[in-house]
Amino acid sequence: MKRMAAHALDIAGVAHGFFGREGGVSSGLYESLNCGPGSKDAPEAVNQNRRLVVGALAPQTDTSLVSLSQIHSAIVHTLPAWGQHEGPTKLEGDAMVTATPGLALGILTADCAPVLLADPKAKVIGAAHAGWKGALGKDGRGVLEATLDAMEKLGALRDRIRAAIGPCISQGNYEVGWDFRDRFLELGLKHRRFFTPSDREGHYRFDLQGYVAHRLTSAGAGAVEPLGICTYPPENGFFSFRRTTHAQESDYGRQISAIVLTE
Repeated sequence: MKRMAAHALDIAGVAHGFFGREGGVSSGLYESLNCGPGSKDAPEAVNQNRRLVVGALAPQTDTSLVSLSQIHSAIVHTLPAWGQHEGPTKLEGDAMVTATPGLALGILTADCAPVLLADPKAKVIGAAHAGWKGALGKDGRGVLEATLDAMEKLGALRDRIRAAIGPCISQGNYEVGWDFRDRFLELGLKHRRFFTPSDREGHYRFDLQGYVAHRLTSAGAGAVEPLGICTYPPENGFFSFRRTTHAQESDYGRQISAIVLTE
């Protein structure tokens, strides 16, 4: 099972991991650690994969893995305000925060950026799904700023919060049109630095990881660590919506990134 950690989140009492697609029980297009209930994979396989993740993440604890129905929004849920749930839930949103041990916050991705966050002193954690739309948000406020705000309401201090940006699509593999670029330039011409010209006229390549790091830093996060791993190349071992689309495959799996307070 492919699991990566980030040095920014090497914190006593916090377990986390960015999991790849290896080490699960799914087959075919979903081989093998598909943790996405939104896929057409067999539900029993997805549930077993999620149990495997919990076992790898926090084997010595009684842990429940929670995830959302992600909608590319700036909606953040504070747990366990709506109760403790094991497995996927239909509650919509794109980030979660908690100060409750034993609740693993899981973010599902297939090119978007998973962001795991922690304040080591306050013992408050967060997890966010940052695609371009959620990160951009409205009026300069997106899912990342909303996550930091929610963590502060639980007692975290913004300049103490550490964030790690997991595997996501890299700039070289993320081609977009001029209209996409213009959405960002409306927030200021300084955002041009996240785009480079593509080989095709009127197209650019977007640096999602760099943009997510920028928004976190600008919002006052104390430390931001991007892993710098691209989900698009199949040899990297991740699910990728864009790669699946280019290959004209009928569906795709989702990898999971998760964080939990173990004490």
